[in-house]
Amino acid sequence: MIPDDVDTLIFDCDGTLVDTMPVHFEVWTEVLNENGLALSEERFYELAGVSTRAIVALLAKEQGVTVDAEAVSRAKDRRFLERDSQGAPIDVVIAIARREQGRRRMAVASGNVTDVVRRTLRGAGIESLFEAVVGADQVSRSKPAPDVFLRAAELLGRTSSGCLVYEDGDLGIEAARAAGMRWVDVRPLIAGTHRG
Repeated sequence: MIPDDVDTLIFDCDGTLVDTMPVHFEVWTEVLNENGLALSEERFYELAGVSTRAIVALLAKEQGVTVDAEAVSRAKDRRFLERDSQGAPIDVVIAIARREQGRRRMAVASGNVTDVVRRTLRGAGIESLFEAVVGADQVSRSKPAPDVFLRAAELLGRTSSGCLVYEDGDLGIEAARAAGMRWVDVRPLIAGTHRG
């Protein structure tokens, strides 16, 4: 149940609204291998919410490989969008957004770039549910910094205290906390449910 004093819902996209994570991991593996970098599946999930460019820069530094982080991140995003499907809708979370449409203000705030987020939402048929979409390209710091959530609240003319964030990643939850917002970890909600 959503508390009565919550007037704004902010949803992460990948792994929260749309089950894109397996596709993202496949694409990450391909593009990083082509650039002499590696990312384990466990680490991939640990970094959920961090911008693509920041992940590339982090991996390159850790692995002692010189790459153009911006070019690699663009290649990764391009390859992801070339896929026939970016992932199935996560119905149990989307049902919350559908139920609350018109009752509360709603936005999406993601560690991905805005174009990728919008196309993912469009592919799932849910872009029109949200008044604002904030991607990592609209802020200076990615999750676990609170910037994407604070920007979403700002675009909707809301304060942090009235916002409830839906997230599937530990870094995203940390970002919601840092923004002074309440949060819901959707992982228990979607465990064992049909995703799409």
